[in-house]
Amino acid sequence: MPRRSKDWNEGLAKDLRDSTFAKEFIMASIEDGISLQEVLCKIIHTVGIKEISKMTGIAAPNILRAVAPKSNPTLTTLNKLLKPFQLKLMPAPMNTSNRSVSKIKKRVAG
Repeated sequence: MPRRSKDWNEGLAKDLRDSTFAKEFIMASIEDGISLQEVLCKIIHTVGIKEISKMTGIAAPNILRAVAPKSNPTLTTLNKLLKPFQLKLMPAPMNTSNRSVSKIKKRVAG
């Protein structure tokens, strides 16, 4: 991510304390192709690791380990990190049409 001024980061930190803003920030960043771990890392470093730790109930070292670029956090951990922002990860269908959904329902029904 590009370097920003101290004032910009302070303003962002203030804005990210609002869970609605943070939620939109996370969703917009992901839509722009930024990885979830990168977005969470930005939020954690901007808001503060101690505050995020209090919000999530996860120890600070575990949070930092989960958002490290080469880590592979569990779904449970990511959902705990997203919970303060009223978000969670879950499977969602890709490019399904009503026809394909009805085919699946017929197969399941037997």
